[in-house]
Amino acid sequence: MSQKKTISYNPNYPSIEDLRQRAKKKIPKFAFEYLDGGCNEDVNLLKNTSELRKVELKPSYLVPFSEPSLKTTLFGHEYDAPFGIAPVGLQGLMWPKAPEILAKAAFEHNIPFVLSTVTTSSIEKISEITQGKAWFQLYHPTEDRVTEDLLKRAEAAGCTVLVILSDVPSFGFRPRDIRNGLSMPPRMTLKNIINVTKRPEWALRTLINGQPAFETLKPYMPKGLDMSQLAKFMDATFSGRLNEEKIKKIRDLWKGKLVLKGVESVQDVETAHRLGLDGVIVSNHGGRQIDVGQASVSSLQTIAPLFKDKLTVMMDSGIRGGADVARALGSGAEFTFMGRSFMYGVSALGKQGGNHTISLIKAEVTQIMEQLCCKTTSNFSDFIVKK
Repeated sequence: MSQKKTISYNPNYPSIEDLRQRAKKKIPKFAFEYLDGGCNEDVNLLKNTSELRKVELKPSYLVPFSEPSLKTTLFGHEYDAPFGIAPVGLQGLMWPKAPEILAKAAFEHNIPFVLSTVTTSSIEKISEITQGKAWFQLYHPTEDRVTEDLLKRAEAAGCTVLVILSDVPSFGFRPRDIRNGLSMPPRMTLKNIINVTKRPEWALRTLINGQPAFETLKPYMPKGLDMSQLAKFMDATFSGRLNEEKIKKIRDLWKGKLVLKGVESVQDVETAHRLGLDGVIVSNHGGRQIDVGQASVSSLQTIAPLFKDKLTVMMDSGIRGGADVARALGSGAEFTFMGRSFMYGVSALGKQGGNHTISLIKAEVTQIMEQLCCKTTSNFSDFIVKK
C-alpha cells in the first residue's frame, strides 16, 4: 500500500508555520517566547534554518522508480521515518502533558522520542507510554550518586539509547526569558498574569492538570522544597560542563548506545569516537546557547564525510519540516531530530498535535522522495547539488 495513502493530518494546518502561528495564539507569551526564541540577538537561530535551506537537491525523473520507503535503521532498530522528537525542557509549561502526548505519538508512529532530564514527565511514565522504547537525555549531575541513580532508572525503564549534552557549559543568554521572569514556575508578574488571562484554554488545562514540575528530578529534591527555591537547587545539582573524565565514567556505567549531542567541531567528534561513543548529534541547541557559532548544517557538512563509517552522525537545529529533513539527510546526516516543530504542534492542537505533526512531516518527506526519485532515506546524498 502506498505510504501517502496511510498518512493523514489536519488539512487546516498543512505546514509547521501554520502550527507555529496557532501555537502563538494559544499559549501565554512567556511560554511561546521560551519555545520560539534563541539567545542574544537570535543570529544563530535564524542562520540555522536559512543556511540549511540553501542546500539543494536535484531530481532525476526519467529513471526506474517504485514506492519510496521512509524506513530507517538506527542502532539496530528499524524506525518508520528518518526523524525523531528531540529533547525539550519544560514541555508542560508550553502545553499540559506535552511530553506524554508526544511520547505516545512517537510510539504509535515508531519514531524515537528523547526525554529531557528537565522536562515535565518522569522516565518511568514515558517508559510506560512507549513500552521502554524512549531515549533519555542526561543533564550532568554534580554528584556521582545522582548520575548513577538516573542511569539505573533509565536502564530499568528500558531505554536503550542515552544522550549526553556537550553544549551547556553555561545557560544561554536569552533576553526574552529574562524579561519574562521565566523560571519554574514562571514569575507571575502583572504582565504574565495578563498574558495568562488572554489564553483561557491553556489556563484551564493547566489548572486541571496541575502545576508542571521536573518529575524525573523529584526523588533528588529536598522535601518541602519551595518552587521559588528551585533555581538554587538546579544550580547546586547540575554542572553542565562535560569533559573526557565524565564521559569515560558514563561510558563505563551505561551498557546501551551512547550518543553525544551538541557537537560542532571535528575535534569533539574525534574525542567521542576515541572514547567509544556510538553516535553524535551535530547541533547548536537550536541556536539557544551560542549566537556567534556557525549553522549546524555547516558543521555537519564538515563532520559527516570524515566520520560516516566510524559512528552514527545525526543532526538537529534549524530543521522545521520535511524539506529540511531531506536537506539534512542530503548533507550527510543519517538521522534527524526536531524539537520546536513538535512543540508547535502540541501547543496548537493539544492531544492531536503529536500525531498531526509526525504525519505532516512524513507526508512532506514522502512527496520529496517521489519528486527526486529517491528510493530510501540513505539515498538523499545522491541528489545533493555540489557547489
